[in-house]
Amino acid sequence: MADATNELKLLVKITDMMQYAYGAIAQFPKSEKYAMGTDIKRVMDEMLELTIEASKKYYKKTTLQDLDVAIAKLREYVRLAMELKFLPFKKYEVWSAMNTEIGKMLGGWLKTVNQKST
Repeated sequence: MADATNELKLLVKITDMMQYAYGAIAQFPKSEKYAMGTDIKRVMDEMLELTIEASKKYYKKTTLQDLDVAIAKLREYVRLAMELKFLPFKKYEVWSAMNTEIGKMLGGWLKTVNQKST
């Protein structure tokens, strides 16, 4: 039961981050809204989908590892958007903190899965 609660919390954190991110992406320059903005949205969609898949699968490890990769991709996209001045530093800080929290929650989930498999 505890696993299901943690999985739901992770899903909520991802959707909260997506809601924040969509507002931030809307402020990107017009040329980048549909280029980098689309790439960022695609990675966040992937994170959402992988979280749902992992919660439904019996063997979760590879799906969770894929989610870890997606989190790393998003981290780099957001950093790059800030460096290119598409994203104000304050929004970068908030978004990065959300992504870091998601990463920590995933780390706990991965640790639980690894303990069960040993």
